[in-house]
Amino acid sequence: MEIKITTEYIKLQQALKFAGLVNMGSDAKAYILDGMVKVNGEVCLQRGKKLREGDIFEFDGKSCKVTI
Repeated sequence: MEIKITTEYIKLQQALKFAGLVNMGSDAKAYILDGMVKVNGEVCLQRGKKLREGDIFEFDGKSCKVTI
């Protein structure tokens, strides 16, 4: 799956919601802090992590690539 952004970056918490992988931002925050989200293959605990074009984030067996 790909998500297309129109800005320089998108924060991880927002990306999870934008991709439809979570319903609410508070859910995204909890999943990130519990170590359930990976960015470029590594667990990421920073909900404000800036994702840029080409970054891939994974959650619940699904992966999304950020495109512009």
